[in-house]
Amino acid sequence: MSAAALNIAPLVPPAPMHTLSILVRNKPGVLVRVALIFSRRGYNIESLVVSADVANGDFSRMTITCSGDPETLEQIIKQVTKLIDVVHAYDHTGQSVYETEVALVKLKCKVADRTEILQIAELYSAKVVDYGVDSMIIRIVGAAEKLDIFLSLLGTYQIVELVRSGKVLMTRGLETT
Repeated sequence: MSAAALNIAPLVPPAPMHTLSILVRNKPGVLVRVALIFSRRGYNIESLVVSADVANGDFSRMTITCSGDPETLEQIIKQVTKLIDVVHAYDHTGQSVYETEVALVKLKCKVADRTEILQIAELYSAKVVDYGVDSMIIRIVGAAEKLDIFLSLLGTYQIVELVRSGKVLMTRGLETT
């Protein structure tokens, strides 16, 4: 019997994830113009982190994680690079980079559950940053995959709130990001 006869949709492989770094002039409206290019092309931004360059406050770095068709992404990068306030844009997919992310997880937990939660946190080098009578907040830092696994282990407990920073990265060696 075919998948169509069973009314089952064929498995579609997930779109590859891409991480871009875009150096821009630190001016109002730049973020909106960059995001509009993604939107017009039907590309979803999974995470977006913007930080001012500490050495030179005139510039900011955007780190964008997105998924979709590589050919469309290539066009997006070309269009973003043409924007007046964009210095450069790079797709770091497949490059040697160090990447990390931060998550804060607020759990509703009974005193009886804390030992097990603390063991999971210790296994993943996470840190409890706040204790309440019936809650705790845990901070974890690491690769997105590490955070995903950690959060799945906490799935048996009641997650009240979750905040993830989004991915930031830097190229390895002396090459600038």
